[in-house]
Amino acid sequence: QLQASGGGLVQAGGSLRLSCAASGRAFSSYNMGWFRQAPGKEREFVSAISWRGGNTYYADSVKGRFTIARDNAKNTVYLQMNSLKPEDTAAYYCAAGRTTGSYYYADYVYWGQGTEVTVSS
Repeated sequence: QLQASGGGLVQAGGSLRLSCAASGRAFSSYNMGWFRQAPGKEREFVSAISWRGGNTYYADSVKGRFTIARDNAKNTVYLQMNSLKPEDTAAYYCAAGRTTGSYYYADYVYWGQGTEVTVSS
């Protein structure tokens, strides 16, 4: 089970840190990803991290602004979001899967509920 948190309302240029807490001992064996979905749009890949944390992947739209990290001792993955833009407004979902660095949502087996991020201009 995955539980995402940390969303909220922030002004453009601000920062937020999302967290995704996982239950179960198998967390450290899964690759983790973040996706987002804005109203009326398809779910899109944001970032992913390999099961050991040694490899990270980002969508071009967030590269240089977002940072993904994980703490396997705490069964938690994070998404630090800096320099937020209004176009980052969306529901953000964390997910777990077996495919390293996948940008494809169908490669992720477990999903958390979304946490809403709203960036005002």
